[in-house]
Amino acid sequence: MSGNHYKGHEVSCCIKYFIFGFNILFWLLGMALVGIGLWAWSEKGVLSNISSITDLGGLDPVWLFMVVGGVMFILGFAGCIGALRENTFLLKFFSVFLGIIFFLELTTGVLAFVFKDWIKDQLNLFINNNIRAYRDDIDLQNLIDFTQEYWECCGAFGADDWNLNIYFNCTDGNPSREKCGVPFSCCTKDPAEDVINTQCGYDVRAKLDSEQKDYINVKGCVPQFEKWLQDNLTLVAGIFIGVALLQIFGICLAQNLVSDIEAVRDSCFFT
Repeated sequence: MSGNHYKGHEVSCCIKYFIFGFNILFWLLGMALVGIGLWAWSEKGVLSNISSITDLGGLDPVWLFMVVGGVMFILGFAGCIGALRENTFLLKFFSVFLGIIFFLELTTGVLAFVFKDWIKDQLNLFINNNIRAYRDDIDLQNLIDFTQEYWECCGAFGADDWNLNIYFNCTDGNPSREKCGVPFSCCTKDPAEDVINTQCGYDVRAKLDSEQKDYINVKGCVPQFEKWLQDNLTLVAGIFIGVALLQIFGICLAQNLVSDIEAVRDSCFFT
């Protein structure tokens, strides 16, 4: 006999332990992401000075680890313990939470399509805010460098966006050696160079616009991101559809298990 059995009603062991095994992976991965976030904060001294969290002008990438890890931990805990202990409250919480996430993702997708011009402006604002804070946080700096290298871009809409940063602007009062330059991640790559030249962007914006393209990527990250989305539309759509189907599948399994548990309890109650 599989599962608890009362007068023809039983809890499916297959569904129960599938939900348990699936969610324990999410639980452990969530804990790992939160742990990585806490470790990164401790390395930057944030844990010894919590107020420093609000000191940054741009995004601290560690927040991504903390938020995603926290959500995965909560979902994994509810699904894992709910299935193992046949706790209908935790299973319903798991279903509702997963349903809310699915609804938010769907709403975000629709709004992003309808208000794509507004999203574009907000993305521009977001990138420029992070450009201002480029030297304030090593994780943010690495994220911006990775983005500019991966999409072969520079700034939000062009290299001149780096005028927003106090180290790279072209004002006469700027004493920085990086004045009128850009980060090395904006530079075009020479396949013959094995070592990254971190000074390749020095003084490059003091040159004529026609000369700059010989040294740096002159396209902005916003149009490059749009181009990447268009070129990889099938892949992006496939990922979103796959995630959505996985969430719907999880909700259906959890609700099925809740129905089985309640049916068994009702049978036991009337015995």
